[in-house]
Amino acid sequence: MSIKKIFDEKIKVNTEVNIYGWVKNKRNSKMGFSFIDVYDGSCVKSLQVIVDSSVKNYFKELLFLTTGCSILVHGILVYSKGTKQKYEVQANKIKVIGWIKNSNKYPISSKKHTLEYLREVSHLRPRTNIFGVIIRIRNCFAHYLRNFLYLNDFAWVPTPIITELNAEGAGNMFYVSTLNSVNSSYYKKNVTDNTKNFFGKKTFLTVSGQLTLETYACAVSKVYTFGPTFRAESSNTTRHLSEFWMCEIEQAFSSLEDIILLAQNILKYTVKKVLDSCFLDIEFLEKNIDNTIIKRLSNFIENKFIEIEYDEAIRILKKFNNHFKEPVIWGMDISTEHERFFLEIYFLQPIIIKNYPKELKAFYMRLNKDEKTVAAMDILVPKMGEIIGGSQREERLKQLDQRLLECQLNIKDYWWYRDIRKYGTVPHSGFGLGFERFLCYITGLNNVKDMIPFPRTVNNSNF
Repeated sequence: MSIKKIFDEKIKVNTEVNIYGWVKNKRNSKMGFSFIDVYDGSCVKSLQVIVDSSVKNYFKELLFLTTGCSILVHGILVYSKGTKQKYEVQANKIKVIGWIKNSNKYPISSKKHTLEYLREVSHLRPRTNIFGVIIRIRNCFAHYLRNFLYLNDFAWVPTPIITELNAEGAGNMFYVSTLNSVNSSYYKKNVTDNTKNFFGKKTFLTVSGQLTLETYACAVSKVYTFGPTFRAESSNTTRHLSEFWMCEIEQAFSSLEDIILLAQNILKYTVKKVLDSCFLDIEFLEKNIDNTIIKRLSNFIENKFIEIEYDEAIRILKKFNNHFKEPVIWGMDISTEHERFFLEIYFLQPIIIKNYPKELKAFYMRLNKDEKTVAAMDILVPKMGEIIGGSQREERLKQLDQRLLECQLNIKDYWWYRDIRKYGTVPHSGFGLGFERFLCYITGLNNVKDMIPFPRTVNNSNF
């Protein structure tokens, strides 16, 4: 029986209950009884248990319970006589399942810990309120993200994690090899000949499932993939992980404007579901992390995002040239300081920037009529910046080949990707949603390392 069911009023008062959980706090009274706060992770609240000295193992065990001990409580659910909680359990039996050894050295004591410290004990941090809240919101967000796509006829396609190609055409990838395996006798002779590698060629961990996902979009029409992606970049910032989750969506017979609308609908739907389904967790965050969270998320749902062209974005930035480290010129990338200016000073709300110079974007983005820009878009939100990047894909073979050449990529490596354009090509568009980044926006926390159970970053692969 979960504690959440009790606070959701699904269990009648004066009912016998069995509660499995962990001790959050314990207070012993001089009157011969103890108060034990028990949590089980089903919700942010703990349940008060009252146990008196008549319980068989009270003096031998229960008086010595400490934070973190696991127990089974059998008792009667009653209305609490205190004002701090609505319910409590009058225990008639408590079984100690697991003790905390050397409780004075327990890393997750009842005192408040910093998020930086908790990253050092990622295997234990789920026991804190804040990380219980984060994982429940993450679970809810993932569920309703998939639910929206299922209800709107998007098919899930599990795209490969091991790949030959860099979908972005640039950047560092993690090399997958068996040549340096302790079981490989070939390693000592020559580690550069990839014909001796497991796959007979160079392979990498994927940076995106987009290219393979497009093959299904051009046959099934509406598809998505959802899973881990990998970037071997030395970016130890609050917005970067070496391993992170991304939801990538591709839709045939659609334009850039179609997916801009789709992206907004997905974001608003999932935020509303999180607000409705995780309200106790959101209240905890409002009290402890962000006192504007409910108002901020409500405004996010109700208000339309601002859309501006890249050209307009540059014109605005030029008016405030003195605010930035480097002079603003057409053709430059929209940097983090520019994003913060738009989100925290100028617009103060989510924005969409579209139609970027082709030199700033990947080879697969559709060339616009001006032949200078591509039909690309980024969605930016306050506190986190870019959470979605997408585009209309280049469905014309001639233009795709030209872009591959301009980006100094080998056309032969993309033979199968080009086949999609050779055999029944269609306009199609898609985008990728950075899962942990958007979770930061939802929760009000500012570091993606706290949005994933075991963060992988440069020089850190602990646990």
